[in-house]
Amino acid sequence: MFEILEKRFLNDTVCEMQINAPLVAKKAEPGQFIILRTDEDGERIPLTIAGFDRKKGTVKIIFQVVGSTTEILKHKNVGDCLQDFVGPLGNATETEGVKNVCVVGGGVGCAIAMPVAEKFAKDKANVTSVIGFRNKDLVILEDEFKKASKELVVMTDDGSYGRQGNVCVPLEEMLASGKKFDKIFAIGPLIMMKFVVETAKKYNVPCMVSMNPIMIDGTGMCGGCRLSVDGQMKFACVDGPDFDGYKVDFDEMMSRNRMYADFERHKYEETCNLYKKEVK
Repeated sequence: MFEILEKRFLNDTVCEMQINAPLVAKKAEPGQFIILRTDEDGERIPLTIAGFDRKKGTVKIIFQVVGSTTEILKHKNVGDCLQDFVGPLGNATETEGVKNVCVVGGGVGCAIAMPVAEKFAKDKANVTSVIGFRNKDLVILEDEFKKASKELVVMTDDGSYGRQGNVCVPLEEMLASGKKFDKIFAIGPLIMMKFVVETAKKYNVPCMVSMNPIMIDGTGMCGGCRLSVDGQMKFACVDGPDFDGYKVDFDEMMSRNRMYADFERHKYEETCNLYKKEVK
């Protein structure tokens, strides 16, 4: 069993936990993920490794409450244990040889972008970070990005914090002004990554994206996380999660992700109602 050692909410819907998982912490690298189950009858869900401490044997996860399992996980407290915590899975983000990088994160995707930015900084790269949120109340990990970045730009859709607009606005400005990047790394909503890639293409800057499709087993056996990359089928769990953004079929991926929206909403509402009954 994997004990929850720390828990805190970063905003109303995003929670951070430190999990006792020494074997995972021993091998973990930024960009990789784990698959967990909250209990014996729980479903398997993938969550990116948001940090780790090899000496303490802990792994940090950050999740947004959007479905049934994350609602259950939200109600777990310090001292509680998770049934399964498997990993590290997937391939670590490649950072070697990059001198100037722009890390772009959107929403809870910043939980993935943050450890990647830290790894680039550790490898002596000049890191520029652009992070975007819908509004001020949803901003997370700003201090962590400041520590890892030479320059940080915070964007909100409504202008309630930082600059108003989406993440492509400052990215376009930087590239148009002649700022040079060896690579752009983007993670966030699919539509955001699609337009970050389109912006990068205008200036011929390589752009890597971290893909997080529907996933079940995390070992390439179920096929749930398949996506089209350069016309070929790839599995995010074993071939990724990082891919050349120029080659990803984002439209296909967005269409597939919408297939289970109604089912996920129904299960989430069902789980919420169970907790409401327990409170009464």
